[in-house]
Amino acid sequence: MVDVTGVTGFLQGVVKAAAPSCCSVVLLLVFLQLSPVQTTICLSQGSSAAGGCLCASDILSCTAAGLDRVPRELPVSAVTLDLSHNRIEQLEGGDFEGLNRLETLRLAHNQLTVIQPGAFRNTSGPLLRHLDLSSNQLRALEQHYFLDLPGLEELLLFNNRIIHVESRALAGLNRLRKAYLSHNRLTDFPFFSIQEHSHPQLSMLDLSSNRLPKLPLEDILNLPLSVQKGLYLHNNSLVCECSMYGLFRHWDQRHFSSVRDFRQEYTCLVYGIQRGTVRFFQHDRYFEKCNLMMLNGLKEQNSSVSVMAGKAILLHCVTTLTGHHVNFLWVSPNQEYVEPPGNNGSLKMFANGSLEIVAARVEDSGIYWCMALDHQQQRNETREVNVTVVLHPDKEPHESFNTGFTTLLGCVVSLVLVLMYLYLTPCRCPPCPKASPPATASQGNEAGVGSAQSSILTPTPPATTEGPGRKVSTNKHVVFLEPIKEQQNGRLRAGPVHLGPGLLLGPEQHSKLHSSQSQQRAGETDSIMSVFSDTPIMLP
Repeated sequence: MVDVTGVTGFLQGVVKAAAPSCCSVVLLLVFLQLSPVQTTICLSQGSSAAGGCLCASDILSCTAAGLDRVPRELPVSAVTLDLSHNRIEQLEGGDFEGLNRLETLRLAHNQLTVIQPGAFRNTSGPLLRHLDLSSNQLRALEQHYFLDLPGLEELLLFNNRIIHVESRALAGLNRLRKAYLSHNRLTDFPFFSIQEHSHPQLSMLDLSSNRLPKLPLEDILNLPLSVQKGLYLHNNSLVCECSMYGLFRHWDQRHFSSVRDFRQEYTCLVYGIQRGTVRFFQHDRYFEKCNLMMLNGLKEQNSSVSVMAGKAILLHCVTTLTGHHVNFLWVSPNQEYVEPPGNNGSLKMFANGSLEIVAARVEDSGIYWCMALDHQQQRNETREVNVTVVLHPDKEPHESFNTGFTTLLGCVVSLVLVLMYLYLTPCRCPPCPKASPPATASQGNEAGVGSAQSSILTPTPPATTEGPGRKVSTNKHVVFLEPIKEQQNGRLRAGPVHLGPGLLLGPEQHSKLHSSQSQQRAGETDSIMSVFSDTPIMLP
């Protein structure tokens, strides 16, 4: 179906209306001439202005025709009727009588103030799916407005002057999917009338840019989840409250498009003062002291919960039934019947159906069963919640055994033991049977003394171990130096004689060198084990 009427665009609370112009009428005429569809000019007989309507197949357009009422004797084959941009002030009973095929009716940009009972009677009824009443002067939505439109799917009422919606104004619209009521003057809305069984297909309810001061959180939380996801409430006159902030914060965390797409336009009034408007998603410091954990109603009740012994827990009877005529009751695991305000002091029940276990005990574990009864509609719903009470441990739980720390500690201890074995426990080897050769020269004695006092440890024995021409391996690893014993007040005595690495002798001891050195070497360690090799180095 081709829609060649004037277009009124809408984007979730932002209204953009395209006014008709002569250019659009000319283009429409050209399109109708080029189209193979037969076109005619339908003269309106009920208008004093004697304007004309354009007919194209099943499309009837009477836009900007200067009409002050709905024309009579319209073509019964019309599927789309556009009466927008006129001066129609009211819809009378039987105005659309005989239009049995009508699916789309546009009445935007008129001066409608009243819709009389039976205005949509004897029309297509279930076939009418789209009704546009936007940009008019309606002040209220009364119960009889849409009784004859059970097949309505889209209802456009934005940019009116609506201040009140009757509780059953939308009753009977079982197929309604989208309802736009933004840019009105609403101060309240009957959220309790929107239920899953009455509006199973409703996915968008736009109430943005109104004057709502407070929100009935209980009724909103009982809305079907599909409605909550598409409930637009930005640009209202909401008073800053912790409960209100908790609701929108919960929706934002769940990525509801109704909040995510308009974060900057969600505002509230501090103490209800108009000049104290705060964009609470950008500046949430005002709500820092709010105890959001107390807003348990913002979360769905899990089918299984646990609680520590002695602690309190709140169970919610989540149901789609709402209203003051709905009664609740609970049955405990001990087959105990509970109703408000509770009994025995251990169970406390509230009027909204929530049940509080004041101090949980082991015997309180089990399945709690709740029922919501709607006596007016003869309906009931039930829900079960499994509660597990966990006992307190006798002592504080010990810190878990950290295997990583103990492994590291074991490695450190092992390393320390290895170092102690290598450096603090030298190997005692049996004395070598070979006799020490006598010293033949002073140079040899000096070398011998140096060798006795300083041993260079190598992986292999030196090439030569005797005589003045012996050499030392270049693969040096560790040098043990015997400390110098001849000191005076931390200083060496004057006139030292350097006899070898690590040994300093005074002049008076130089004469006794040849006679005592051989005896001293016999008392020294016969061999020294290298920390890097198991091959001993034999001293001459």
